[in-house]
Amino acid sequence: MEDEVSVRIPPPACFRPAQLRTASSSTKPLDLAFDLHEPPPDRKRGDGSGPIVFLHGLFGSKKNNRTMSKVLARDLGRPVYAVDLRNHGDSPHDPLHNYTALALDVENFLRTHSLRSSTLIGHSMGAKAAMTVALRSALPSSSSYSPSPSSSSASSEDAGPSVAALVAIDNAPVDAALKSDFAQYVRGMRLVEDARVTRQKDADALLAPYAPQLPVRQFLLTNLVRPRGAPPDAPLKFRIPVRTLAAALDDMSDFPFKDPSEARWVGPALFVRGTKSHYVADDVLPVVGEFFPRFELADVESGHWVVSENPEGFRSGEF
Repeated sequence: MEDEVSVRIPPPACFRPAQLRTASSSTKPLDLAFDLHEPPPDRKRGDGSGPIVFLHGLFGSKKNNRTMSKVLARDLGRPVYAVDLRNHGDSPHDPLHNYTALALDVENFLRTHSLRSSTLIGHSMGAKAAMTVALRSALPSSSSYSPSPSSSSASSEDAGPSVAALVAIDNAPVDAALKSDFAQYVRGMRLVEDARVTRQKDADALLAPYAPQLPVRQFLLTNLVRPRGAPPDAPLKFRIPVRTLAAALDDMSDFPFKDPSEARWVGPALFVRGTKSHYVADDVLPVVGEFFPRFELADVESGHWVVSENPEGFRSGEF
């Protein structure tokens, strides 16, 4: 599926003031739901390689990455945590949905599960969330990775870096307007929600004018479920807060860091882009390099949905 985006590349750092969009100081991180995929006992690596944390895209969930997570755990001998980001899957809902809030949740997840030297893999929204986590750790005043209160006596050396590597799938650290289809998807999902349908077939028919491609509808309708304990004829409901995410679409097109001189992450970073997608165009690569000077680029024959469209092409990347 091809994607058209409008990219706003920031001017050179010397011509713009330092700025960073942040969540309020009272923002409380949410505890994220996750699935842990362990490697087979005979494949576990003993070289100290850290875990992988897999972050999905907008309207997705940890289930989207289940198959690839199992493959990576098996092939790389590393545990893979497939996470539900806030307002998605089985994770809690909250009116605030921007990349700083998403990053705070991921940082809290790393602390809570004592994950060190992790590789963050993120697709689309998850890619920008992962980039935000990495860049927040590079801020001079960052306390993003301080030990939890229960281990406040631990030294910074004991704590170690929480993020050792980054894999960003089909997104870039720039402000880029989302494809207009996303707003259409939201309109369709709201129509389905208001119609109080009781069958997936009816929901699919209502959604079709807003999402003509069957794979996209199937993806969106994975979020439509019957509430637990409800009778068989009860209306289906979206487990994602559709109206909250509709209001957050502008924030999802934004990127919280504007000035590479303010925060630059020097860890290894792999940017994977779909050859039929336009979210990581050649003209944004200099900006990628300013924020992530050690980045490498991998092109995969696919559209925006790289992992599902070409799993083997994605898997051939170096993690």
